[in-house]
Amino acid sequence: MKEEFTLSIFTENSIGMLTRITNVFTRRHINIDSLTVSESEEREVYKYTVVFKSTQEQIDKLIGQLERLVEVFKVFAHKNEDIIYQELALYKIKTDLLSNRAVEQIIRECQARILSVDKEFIAIEKTGYIEEIEGLFAQLSTFGILEFTRSGRVAITKPMTQLSFDR
Repeated sequence: MKEEFTLSIFTENSIGMLTRITNVFTRRHINIDSLTVSESEEREVYKYTVVFKSTQEQIDKLIGQLERLVEVFKVFAHKNEDIIYQELALYKIKTDLLSNRAVEQIIRECQARILSVDKEFIAIEKTGYIEEIEGLFAQLSTFGILEFTRSGRVAITKPMTQLSFDR
């Protein structure tokens, strides 16, 4: 049975690394649901956070293939209960909706925050789980959303571990 997994892939920062990583997923016919890349806590080591649905058997093979890539230091697979994770979403709605008490109430109840108030639009930020982000989207949709974007997952592990990279 397929479950949702989050992979943490620690690599060198080299040109084409993203392509090499995603090619491993493509060859295994695994669809990526979310992908975020940033520098890690180790200087010059980058962390790819990849969310997808798979089986444990496929995960083991995938990790083996990824760790064979020269620039990959280490790969960790996590189930959702083993990590602390969030996503970020930005919503743009018409400024005149701010005078609508219902919209103001939705923003407050969803613990979103207003980032910018422009003459023509309001930018709203929501950080949380995908269900919370989609819930706010559904509620604001009834009033009209001008623009929407969502980040990939960012995650840290719950168990206290110290990573060491031998370079």
